[in-house]
Amino acid sequence: MNVSPLPTDVLLPLIHTRDARGVHYLVLNQPASFNALGEDMLAALQFALDAVLLDASARVVVLSARGKAFCAGHNLKEMRAKNELADYQKLFAQCSRLMLGIQNLPVPVIAQVQGLATAAGCQLVAQCDLAVAAHSASFGVNGIDVGLFCATPSVPLVRNMLPKQAMEMLLTGEFITATEAKNRGLVNRVVPLDKLDAEVENMVQAILSKPREAIAMGKALFYKQCETGIEAAYQLAGQTMACNLMHPAAQEGVQAFIEKRSPRW
Repeated sequence: MNVSPLPTDVLLPLIHTRDARGVHYLVLNQPASFNALGEDMLAALQFALDAVLLDASARVVVLSARGKAFCAGHNLKEMRAKNELADYQKLFAQCSRLMLGIQNLPVPVIAQVQGLATAAGCQLVAQCDLAVAAHSASFGVNGIDVGLFCATPSVPLVRNMLPKQAMEMLLTGEFITATEAKNRGLVNRVVPLDKLDAEVENMVQAILSKPREAIAMGKALFYKQCETGIEAAYQLAGQTMACNLMHPAAQEGVQAFIEKRSPRW
């Protein structure tokens, strides 16, 4: 695979590469700290997302991690070192900007989860558009164990699974297996660890075979309509589909279907 490195001067906690297909690979690279979302990691991730946003030929983002943990959430030692409300507000505003940045990208973001994803790490998985997990992965929002209700992780969590399932995790701090995470809708697929790369690649290839423009319009519509009433959602969806049909990619796709041939995108 032809992979070219992107600037790394401010990406030390993160490895960011892009291949010739427009697939961006972001690898959390602080295994000794379980890839915690400290200030440097948050900044590196935001920098990478901003770079993807500026890449007009980007197609997919794959977010993975090195080490035993995918992401252990916020860095509690860093948090404990602060004692001003403004400091905490700044931290969570930074984290929220990152999470919204994932949703606002015009390309799908796939979480590739090989191990533990807890608190804001579980939030990160929930915020991604798609997620593939190894059997060895586990998921929890256990801030309550230290007296801190995982409020911000609850935002995407309850948008992935049923409210009572999410609330049970938030109130008890108990972890769920990868299989249970799939059953609850937190991840799409669960495979053996040695099959994880291949399964993610299968998903990437499926996305690459579809028109970028249709995916971008569809992703934006998907999240916007989720937050509106059903009447407004149908109005928005209808307008999106009409605009989509006017695009050359859709025109070619429909014509190819009529002519019983593969589309030429």
